[in-house]
Amino acid sequence: MTTDISRRGLVRLVGRAGGAIAVRNTLGAMGLLAPATACSDVRLAQGSGSGVRVVILGAGIAGMVAAHELAKAGYDVRILEARSRPGGRIWTLRAGDRLDEVGSSQRVEWRADRDTYFNAGAARLPHHHQGILGYCREFGVALEPFVNDNRGGLIHNDAAFGGRPQSRRRIQADMRGAIAALAARSLPPGASAMRRLLRGFGDLDAAMRYVGSSRAGFERAPGAGGQSAILLKPLPIEDIARLLADDNTETGMHFPDGWEQAPTMMQPVGGMDRIVDGFVRSVGRMISYDSEVVRIARTGGRVQVAVRDRRSGTVRTIEADHVICTIPLTVLKGIDTDFGDPVRRAIAAGSGVYIPAVKVAYEAERRWWELDHHIYGGISWTSREITQIWYPSSSFHARTGAIVGAYIWDHKAGSKYSAMTPAQRIAAAAADAEAVHPGFSKMVGKGLTVAWSNVPFSMGGWAEWDDDKAARRDHYPVLVAGEGQVQFAGEHMSHINGWQEGSVQSAHIAVRRIAEAARARPA
Repeated sequence: MTTDISRRGLVRLVGRAGGAIAVRNTLGAMGLLAPATACSDVRLAQGSGSGVRVVILGAGIAGMVAAHELAKAGYDVRILEARSRPGGRIWTLRAGDRLDEVGSSQRVEWRADRDTYFNAGAARLPHHHQGILGYCREFGVALEPFVNDNRGGLIHNDAAFGGRPQSRRRIQADMRGAIAALAARSLPPGASAMRRLLRGFGDLDAAMRYVGSSRAGFERAPGAGGQSAILLKPLPIEDIARLLADDNTETGMHFPDGWEQAPTMMQPVGGMDRIVDGFVRSVGRMISYDSEVVRIARTGGRVQVAVRDRRSGTVRTIEADHVICTIPLTVLKGIDTDFGDPVRRAIAAGSGVYIPAVKVAYEAERRWWELDHHIYGGISWTSREITQIWYPSSSFHARTGAIVGAYIWDHKAGSKYSAMTPAQRIAAAAADAEAVHPGFSKMVGKGLTVAWSNVPFSMGGWAEWDDDKAARRDHYPVLVAGEGQVQFAGEHMSHINGWQEGSVQSAHIAVRRIAEAARARPA
């Protein structure tokens, strides 16, 4: 017992003096640290970074991952963040927060309620993104299911079904039934494994016809007493086919089958910034906020970073042995650097692949999507410019909530919405949502919107390198290789664009390269 008390006392003293990283290193040295989680394949020896200074540009996920891993090995780490907050595009907005864009500012005037928040940036985590999920495990970030695929959600297309929204359940069941019945006509008579497959796939009758299915739902649901079920009649296959003529509704048809969107999806309980909070507990003391990078130059084997304090306007220079640059390429292209021409061209090309993503969210005094439509989480799709409506995947049966009335990533629609004022966006999105939920405008309250192309120090939603285009083939590899003592990291430095996992994995690459350089230093 005496030994236990002395250990606790030592750990408390170390924590007060050096923070979370010092505590972790002390516990490791004492043999009290649990085995490393699966979040990182970076394994740096303790003390291996002693005497090496690393400056990280940006306190988003990539920057904080790199700082967390390097600091554990004893590197002298500093993070420079132009914003007054950490997280980058991991941004959860709640009552009282402010959302600044170029030329506009919004105050979140929603009720202060744990059930009412808006993930303006990243909002979901695929089950196979084990890098970011591992950090959630390491930092104790509680997770809950994110309902990405809800068959009670709606698909709306102005050109199909007379413009009336239909449930994904009905469309999926009737489409499978029609396809199976069509395929069955080509089979020879008699029993066969293929006939059994098609009958099960489409829920066909004994004559291999599709006449409707309980999978599609009911005109009258089964109940007690004499209330027997009445099936819905199959939707016209011609109308279902019209859904495939529109990019939005075509995507909505197969969206949950994609590698990155298939169940199980997750989200942190209480908002995506709970992950940011976990990293800040580890590396928060290393972050200098309101520190805008204005120049990057290399001299004498080191890197000099000129930084402008956005509060005072003063400029100072910080030297480092290595720099990890996580600044989005849309912003980096405007910073003075001494990078070579190939890197400059790559940055310019990469800055052109960013998505002008827009979201619009609304406070709701009543969770009408649950009460009136029995929709618990998930997404509805429309051919209108708003593309998607998201229903909250948490706090079911709470009194209030926040509903995302638009999530746009199409270049044309995104650019159009980005050119609007916030008030215009909020009104336009509500008008489009009326086609999916008649009366939408009256059922929601104050709106809030973010156009990521207008957000300072982001200037875009995410990079979307097209693997078939020259930018990915010719310019992306140049950035992957780095520039001398400068390594690039972030979701844009991955093949997992738009996801935190891309940031995590790219940060791990940068960390390993710096560790290799440190090992190669003369003794």
